[in-house]
Amino acid sequence: MVFFSLNRIFAEIIKLIDMRRLITLSLFAVTMMAQAQTQIDPYQPLMDAYDKQADNILKEYRAIQQKDPNGELPESKAKAKILSDRLDSIGEEQLKLIKEIIRDNKDNDLPAKYIKDAMYQFSYEELKAALDPKASYYRHPDLDIPKKLLAGYEKRKPGIQYHELEMQDVEGQPVKLSQWVGTGNYVLVDFWASWCGPCRREMPYVVTAYEQYHGKGFDVVGVSFDQKKDAWVNAIQQLGMRWHQMSDLKGWKCAAAEAYGVNSIPSNVLVDPTGKIVAMDLRGEKLISKLKEIYGK
Repeated sequence: MVFFSLNRIFAEIIKLIDMRRLITLSLFAVTMMAQAQTQIDPYQPLMDAYDKQADNILKEYRAIQQKDPNGELPESKAKAKILSDRLDSIGEEQLKLIKEIIRDNKDNDLPAKYIKDAMYQFSYEELKAALDPKASYYRHPDLDIPKKLLAGYEKRKPGIQYHELEMQDVEGQPVKLSQWVGTGNYVLVDFWASWCGPCRREMPYVVTAYEQYHGKGFDVVGVSFDQKKDAWVNAIQQLGMRWHQMSDLKGWKCAAAEAYGVNSIPSNVLVDPTGKIVAMDLRGEKLISKLKEIYGK
């Protein structure tokens, strides 16, 4: 099952990932399990149909890219927008169906694989509701990873106070998050890295938000998951990140990963003037919309 959300069409062709797990049993057992799944999963044909539609759309994307690699032609942009909207629509229909599967199958294990596939599409509240300890599927091994994701969300969920971080700035000087957070302004604590493609594609939205609302008090602190200082500093300049920056240059072992439960980037938390987290993982237009809600246009 594949979910799609495309903001910059020609930045990267989506790679389809095979989500089916390898089963280390005998060939006979594998065959029997596949047959059983076909019999008890009435939703699979519809999911397969969605995936086939998405695959056909991706083929159209590849055809556009071959003719116009940089996506500069007006007709290419128009076609790409149409395809993007179609992919988003398919993703929304898949997610809607998965929520129905979870709602209607509390007494069996069927929802487990779907929760695993869709876990990053759920909000904190939706994932918590899906991982219902009273449901029959709750102890299914497919839910081990979603449970870890939820545990990470708990460390940065709205309503709790931010966690202090002590790192270094680009000059190598020690800095603390409390120098900017909890001092009277809304602050976006943005977790990113120079090597992270999705982070770089997301950054124009953060730049736009900063330029539009910094004069009204909005601030940003970049917390890098980099290991190489030169790559970190160069990316800051290339991406036009004119806000505060900090890192301990420990990659995934950085202090922020543990303190905020971050196991994938880009990620962020929006902190209010008192230091309370009011939102997390505001991506793309969601960030702009939230700031409009706070500051107005």
